[in-house]
Amino acid sequence: VLRIGELEIDLEKHELRANGKRVHLTPHQFELLRLLALNEGKLLTHRAILQEVWGPRYGTESNLLHVHVSQLRRKIEPDPARPRYLLTAPGAGYRLVEP
Repeated sequence: VLRIGELEIDLEKHELRANGKRVHLTPHQFELLRLLALNEGKLLTHRAILQEVWGPRYGTESNLLHVHVSQLRRKIEPDPARPRYLLTAPGAGYRLVEP
């Protein structure tokens, strides 16, 4: 189980709890969160995330990634318009941090 702020990510059970409440994630959302959590604080490029989560044929579908990040933020952020956990590095990628 990884703990980042109020997030508890159970890698074996593929479960997320935020503030003690279970949060439903799609398989891709969970894999995205898992990857970012395992690399907490590190900037991961769009290409690296896409290839790790969706497979080696992906790498330039930044809109696909943007949609999934937006959906994930709505589920984990207290205020998705002002993210504290899932931060964007414009033109580069994303990182997950403890607020």
